[in-house]
Amino acid sequence: MLQLIQELFEKRVSQFVSDNRTHKVFFPKADKKQSALSNRSAEIVKVKASGRILETNKEEEFQTVKYQAHYQYLIKQKALLYMEEEVEERLAKFYKGALVMDEEINPYEPQDMYQQPTDLVLEDKDERLSYQYNRLKAVQYAERWWNSYNPAYKKFVNDCTNFISQCLHSGGAPMRGYPNKGGGWWLQNHNWSYSWAVANSLKSYLANSKSGLQARQVSSPDQLLLGDVICYDFEGDGRFNHNTIVTGKDAYGMPLVNAHTYNSRMRYWAYEDSSAYTPKIKYKFFSIID
Repeated sequence: MLQLIQELFEKRVSQFVSDNRTHKVFFPKADKKQSALSNRSAEIVKVKASGRILETNKEEEFQTVKYQAHYQYLIKQKALLYMEEEVEERLAKFYKGALVMDEEINPYEPQDMYQQPTDLVLEDKDERLSYQYNRLKAVQYAERWWNSYNPAYKKFVNDCTNFISQCLHSGGAPMRGYPNKGGGWWLQNHNWSYSWAVANSLKSYLANSKSGLQARQVSSPDQLLLGDVICYDFEGDGRFNHNTIVTGKDAYGMPLVNAHTYNSRMRYWAYEDSSAYTPKIKYKFFSIID
């Protein structure tokens, strides 16, 4: 089975660096990636893909495989060369050894079980908790753990906001508000605030906090610095469902980001090549106050 997956990768890899398209090997993901890069005057000059089987199931002549695909793209933009990486989970179905279905598993599941109340109540005080945000440490943490999980923290099924909170905390941002789940920003004693683990709640916290971890909303991504945060509302319905942290800049000074859930590093901030992207997408850009 691993050999079948590897053969599938070998057929696809060339699609990321070629304009050649045939119905047998055409991979929509590669087409979308190339298109997004072209819009930035960038291109993939080399790509490497590897796979790891997570689960298998056999039923008569059918075999279903859940697997993880790890892509590494060497991207050239003007005089800049950098490596982007992403890891996705996919589900493939084979019939008598022939591929009949292969699709990405949507990682951005609803977070209803962690959902915050309608009104986020922040128990802010006039005084600011003393700390200095260390952007370098936040970025170093994002680079160290972008594709793995720090055992010192709880791991969530939808881990994107938990990961960003860890990065911010590693940069020196102080927790506050325990044990009020609807106020503050904290993780303690196997419990957590909504703002620590829920994408929409962290967005609301950053927009409203006047004590401890604070941020200033800016109007465009080029105003962000390393260690800043971008929030995503893929459907444009007002409920934000993803967060990333800025870990680099491209040749035009636009953010490159790291994230969990769909584990990514040095990915272009706009997510136009994501399967979750829709034309209604909305963003919020938060610069952490030093």
